[in-house]
Amino acid sequence: MSGIIGKKVGMTSIFDADGKNVPCTVIEAGPCVVTQVKSKKTDGYDAIQIAFDEKKDKHTSKALKGHFAKAGVSPKRIVAELTRFEAEHTKKFGDVLKADIFEEGEFIDVVGVSKGKGFQGVVKRYNFKGVNDATHGQHNRLRAPGSIGASSWPSRVFKGMRMAGQTGNRRVKMINLKVMKIIADQNVVVVKGSVPGPNGSYVILERWS
Repeated sequence: MSGIIGKKVGMTSIFDADGKNVPCTVIEAGPCVVTQVKSKKTDGYDAIQIAFDEKKDKHTSKALKGHFAKAGVSPKRIVAELTRFEAEHTKKFGDVLKADIFEEGEFIDVVGVSKGKGFQGVVKRYNFKGVNDATHGQHNRLRAPGSIGASSWPSRVFKGMRMAGQTGNRRVKMINLKVMKIIADQNVVVVKGSVPGPNGSYVILERWS
């Protein structure tokens, strides 16, 4: 799996080859630095660790300072591991990955954390209809969840019941997003469609090969 860490910039739209206006997400992808190379012999599995976005020394712990110094780079804000395939076996400490590892027209996966919407009821969280009737004694029940369990059997509420709770703020992967455009000198990747998370949030761009 090849990949890179990026930052969501925002959304725009561009015209494709057929003249259609396509909604797209602009991602600042890299440059990322290889800060660790793992192997089955030393770590039990093969992977490379990449880091992205500068971080001040005063906000970095001594342990992380030493970790980044070993790779010969300045402290970074976010790190991620990518499992290695043949393309990654040549990566070494300090190697730089940029947006040009992708090509226009190929399909990639984008992983991010969705926007948190706080504690929400079942109507907003799961699109429940509600009682939908204010007559016949239905007082203050328009957005209620309704019954959540039976009586004598099973005498409990089943696990996984759709109820009110925290909405959003979860790891989400959008698969098979087409790379519409790459601006290599600005480390920008434009992908078709939406990407989870607010503007300025970190995402991981993955390509399985």
